Amino acid sequence: MDRPYLAGLVLAGRKVVVVGGGHVAQRRLPALLATGADVTVISPEVTPAIEGLAGELTWVQRDFVESDLDGAWYVIAATDDGDVNAQVAEAAESRHTFCVRSDDALGGTAWTPAVGHHGSVSVGVLGNREPQKSAALRDDIITALRDGHLTASDALDRTPGVVLVGGGPGEPELVTVAARHALASADVVVADRLAPRELLDELPAHVELIDVAKLPRGRSASQDTINEVIVDRARAGKRVVRFKGGDNFVFGRGFEELLACAGADVPVTVVPGLTSAIAVPARVGIPVTHRGVAHEFTVVSGHLPPGHPDSLVAWDALARLRGTLVLLMAVDNAPSIAAALLAGGRSADTPVAVVVDGTMPTERTVLTTLGSLADDLVAHRVVPPAIIVVGDVVAVARPAHYGRG
Repeated sequence: MDRPYLAGLVLAGRKVVVVGGGHVAQRRLPALLATGADVTVISPEVTPAIEGLAGELTWVQRDFVESDLDGAWYVIAATDDGDVNAQVAEAAESRHTFCVRSDDALGGTAWTPAVGHHGSVSVGVLGNREPQKSAALRDDIITALRDGHLTASDALDRTPGVVLVGGGPGEPELVTVAARHALASADVVVADRLAPRELLDELPAHVELIDVAKLPRGRSASQDTINEVIVDRARAGKRVVRFKGGDNFVFGRGFEELLACAGADVPVTVVPGLTSAIAVPARVGIPVTHRGVAHEFTVVSGHLPPGHPDSLVAWDALARLRGTLVLLMAVDNAPSIAAALLAGGRSADTPVAVVVDGTMPTERTVLTTLGSLADDLVAHRVVPPAIIVVGDVVAVARPAHYGRG
């Protein structure tokens, strides 16, 4: 067969017809709608997902007739009836309109490539009518672009300024694609110790890496110093990535850094990350909510003990809640926090999970109760970073340990 000619179709505002309302059509429609095309679906029945797109496309609820293709720029024949698909292809041919047949590539006049996107670059792969081969190669290319192993520098925004990036709970695979793009665009990376450290080894040699670790009971860079560093480097014409663990706006002082940039008239953007408060318990199979068990969860910073004059936490009110408490930065103050919750009415038998080094190779989970938390932290030599989950959801996830199996 002759080699196909690859082209990028500009379909915005132009009529596109999809004949068929099944799962093949369902897969094709989002990409078509993303182009801004005027999409019409012809089918007596459609999947619930397609029906849910009402308002974004036109659904003509009947069988196909040839006049449906009048004025169409592009057509997809995606029914489960080969004769109907052939009829659609023939009607498209007579109108000089390109048509993809989902059941027979050779029966149409166009093929659907495996498509991926990286920044402003779109990648399309046609593997000689072998869709699995095409998709696999597409995935390899996009992964290489995402990881920086394949360079597409024009696809990256390199505008001087600051990008505040949340790196997620620690495992590199849990960082977002947007975070990887930001790192690949950086001239300077300002990182703390909880940012996914393996990704720092992938930075090009020209990238300046500035360590602003905050060690418990150890050395640390003040927030004022960090603000000064990111602003000064950005003013020098650099693209600065402030790379933090978790989500930069959940006890990460990210908004303080945004305010510092705004006050210095430095452009700043935000790339959120997976917050450890939810991602770490989920990774070890503990839900923070569960039907019939917890209708709310509360994320609390435990860096100050109950009763501290600077504390903003109403521990007595938290003790009266029936849902889940997720405590961050709370290892040192956990004994006094447990005492406050017990004094406020929480049962000493309340299940507790302490997830240490969540998502990292050294991850481990200590199961205990609120009454035994202080002793078990010592017995199991728990040190930060750790996420403490308090509530019956822990017993839901580990029923055998709590005698509820």
